[in-house]
Amino acid sequence: MGIGKAAVNGNSFIGAFGIATDSFSLIGGSVSMRVSGMIKELLEVEPAMVSIDGSDLIGIYAVANSRAVLVPEITTDAELGNIRRSLPGISVERLRTDLNALGNNILANDRIAIINPAYTQAEAGSIGALLGVETVRLALGGFPTVGASNILTNRGMVLNNESSEEDIGAIKRQISSYSQSTANLGSPSLRLCTMANSKGLLVGNDTTGFEMARIAEGLGL
Repeated sequence: MGIGKAAVNGNSFIGAFGIATDSFSLIGGSVSMRVSGMIKELLEVEPAMVSIDGSDLIGIYAVANSRAVLVPEITTDAELGNIRRSLPGISVERLRTDLNALGNNILANDRIAIINPAYTQAEAGSIGALLGVETVRLALGGFPTVGASNILTNRGMVLNNESSEEDIGAIKRQISSYSQSTANLGSPSLRLCTMANSKGLLVGNDTTGFEMARIAEGLGL
């Protein structure tokens, strides 16, 4: 278990370039060997380099928990095959929806998926079935893009600073610990500034010591 700081080609929004669960990590091609090594060391998962629609913004387009990965329809057959080969035993499926930045719109762990309220009831059902979790349609702090602005692991959660007590109450029974914070010197886009799982945390280089402490507290690290 560890905590560290990193950037991708000088960009502190490291969560835009990858996702991590307790079982695996997927990263884009612009992630350096040094950062890939930090993910392996701190989060204790082996990163697999993939792409979606030719993009390395894996953290924006894909969402996952320890059992499954959801990717948008724009993922090519070759890319889908590469992700599946990289993750034997993990379900990898396309999700049909107009809200195809799945990583920005869905926040998931192994028990729950908090999703953008703009997803239809049918889409919510598909997300829950594919990830094997309960789904909750909810905007946190007024942000419908819950996947971009909050962090959720199997150990805890960090909500954006605009989240209310009512927001927290709606999901409190599903989370073991939580905090509220910003990252990268005041950004509300928490998850896009970080990569985290139950074992460790990697934050963008611009994240302050106070922000890092608040994030680690909420994630139980």
